[in-house]
Amino acid sequence: MEDLLGKVALITGGGSGIGRGTAVALASAGAHVAVADVDRDRAMAVADEASWRGTDCFGMALDVNELTAFETARDMIMRRLGRIDIVMNNVGVVAAGLPEEIPLHEWERIMSTNLLSIVRSNATFLPILLEQASGHVVNTASATGLFQYEYERMPYSVSKAAVIALSEALALYLRPRHIGVTCLCPGPVTTNIRQHVTFSGAPVRMHPPVRGMSPADPMAVGEMVVDAIRHNRFLVLTHPELHDLFVERANDPEGFLADRIRTIEEG
Repeated sequence: MEDLLGKVALITGGGSGIGRGTAVALASAGAHVAVADVDRDRAMAVADEASWRGTDCFGMALDVNELTAFETARDMIMRRLGRIDIVMNNVGVVAAGLPEEIPLHEWERIMSTNLLSIVRSNATFLPILLEQASGHVVNTASATGLFQYEYERMPYSVSKAAVIALSEALALYLRPRHIGVTCLCPGPVTTNIRQHVTFSGAPVRMHPPVRGMSPADPMAVGEMVVDAIRHNRFLVLTHPELHDLFVERANDPEGFLADRIRTIEEG
């Protein structure tokens, strides 16, 4: 999808961080953007910011845990803009704690928000993309879904690993049907995700994938997403170090795991 002029995009979790960066980048490329967020005011603020690029951008409230919310968003976008070309599933919440102390209801909440939200999105929007035989789906996973470097956010890590698997399988199905799929796996990014962390049990320390890895600018990550849509690229990593770690793990899984354990033990 090299030409984004006049295309219509929906971004969930678009009220801040990577969603905001992608909304602005898409609008700058000429796309119309529906910014959806559980916080309607934040969605509206980002839509106002993106609309300065000259396209039709608007915000809406959307709870990704409700299928009917996706259906309402679909109907609103179709009434206002008449089509949907790009769907970015960008919501992520975190439950933190020792594995034995995170309760089942937190696992269920994380899986519903981070993983099943994409299933709900697919059920709503894939029929449209398939009927028009064009479009692009972007799913935001995480570096912690590619390889494990910590244990204190286990539900989040597991949900994002599942997002990667879902995205790969989706690419197998959709790319032959002229629909692109991108899986974004960010490392540290300057976002407000820590505001959405719930803690259980004893305090835990959250480890970065690489010590000293600097957080990426969410606006720069948004540009990466737009570039991936333009060139139909599947995997997007926000830091070069993540590629090196991914290759290291593939070459020696046992050694990679042992090294991660040693790093945690050394504090």
